[in-house]
Amino acid sequence: MIPTIELYTEFDTTSELIHGDAVFTAVSATDWDMLAEASMTKTPFQRHAYQQAWWRHLGRGDLFTVVVRDEQDMLRGLAPFFVADGTIFLNGSKEESDYLDIICRAEDAQMVHTAVLECLCSDACPAWDVLQLHCVPAASPTREILPRLAASRGFVFSEERDEVCPVITLDGDFEDYLNSINKKQRHEIRRKMRRAHEVDFEVIGSEDDVPTAVDDFLRLLQLSTPEKEQWLNDGRRALFHELIPIMLEDNLLELLFINLRGERHAALLNFTYNDRTWVYNSGLDMSQHSHLSLGVVLSAHAIERAIERNHHTFDFLRGDETYKYRFGAEDTEIFCLRVQRE
Repeated sequence: MIPTIELYTEFDTTSELIHGDAVFTAVSATDWDMLAEASMTKTPFQRHAYQQAWWRHLGRGDLFTVVVRDEQDMLRGLAPFFVADGTIFLNGSKEESDYLDIICRAEDAQMVHTAVLECLCSDACPAWDVLQLHCVPAASPTREILPRLAASRGFVFSEERDEVCPVITLDGDFEDYLNSINKKQRHEIRRKMRRAHEVDFEVIGSEDDVPTAVDDFLRLLQLSTPEKEQWLNDGRRALFHELIPIMLEDNLLELLFINLRGERHAALLNFTYNDRTWVYNSGLDMSQHSHLSLGVVLSAHAIERAIERNHHTFDFLRGDETYKYRFGAEDTEIFCLRVQRE
């Protein structure tokens, strides 16, 4: 049975705490995604398909979700959590999900956070000692609201930077972009694009052989670095195989390859969401054609595609790898927020 807890009549809201994966049917994908698209942190990692697939293949501990509705029964907030070893995390992990947050509109953030914390402190919530929210963007209202709410209950709040997410702000056409970056790097990108004139770019669509394309992408991902080979476990393989076809069908993702003499040698997997290209992962056969700099060429091609679809940002997501800055990226920050129960 799903417990319903009435909270904070000053806000005229009702909260439900839904245990387990029942939330993915209790809240329809349509309602979930409409709220995610209007939310204060609009990222693909908060969409229904991603949240469900992540939990199915990589979840651990106990899943529970706080669902906040107003007096007209309109969905106003979603807080998908899991609790493991006494610590509550947002559903999705920092190892796979570069941005996370409570799902609500900015103007509802105070109301929703208040309802969520009240629910977390109720008897219906699993036992916990620490609330630890990873990958919260720097501009999120959560960073201002949660410390105040924690203090009001005598909890101890702390914050630290999780990581940087380098991004390129796009304005104008591809030549404008190239002219905006360091002269040396501009020259290198142009030179490498010219030198790779014999390659073919392939864009996978939902009508193509998607399972084979995903297998090729994962093969190239493993060949990229020893770290990626170790990172790609069975759960993450399953996540990619479930998520990529769904998001291709919804035009929220692009899977790109560079082909040379009919063989796929480099791959790039990007979310395309909220007028933004999000570089989720990449693959490159490091043993072949290193003189062609296929990774650089494919990234440049992806930036050009982002500009053509009028995206305002090209987001390399988490990590301060040197190559991102060679493309002119500048750091944004994500934070880990921690609430310790006394």
